[in-house]
Amino acid sequence: VQLQASGGGLVHAGDSLRLSCAPSGRTLSDFVTAWFRQTPGKEREFVAAISHSGSTTYADSVKGRYTISRDNAKNTMYLQIDSLKPEDTAIYYCAARNPSLTVIRRDTRAYAYWGQGTQVTVSS
Repeated sequence: VQLQASGGGLVHAGDSLRLSCAPSGRTLSDFVTAWFRQTPGKEREFVAAISHSGSTTYADSVKGRYTISRDNAKNTMYLQIDSLKPEDTAIYYCAARNPSLTVIRRDTRAYAYWGQGTQVTVSS
């Protein structure tokens, strides 16, 4: 499956942003899907994930400000980020596990399919 992430941009601290991730040719709810982020010189880190059934898991560092969701009618996954901070600046990637795998994982190696990333830059 090919994933297309979008919605990033240059925003001010305190703003909100919603990232989107849409697949091509497949139904997103067939997969465990997740958001990761990466900054220069650092490893890609887990942000949040959503299962087939809609259950969600978050990295401790983003709990309370980040919300992952999925609109099955639009076949799109979202990441809502509120009260943005400069430290949220990163490239955000959406990813999907092999559809036969139903457990949420936080490891990048557990995800077989990746979108191209969307840049989020937060100015102070």
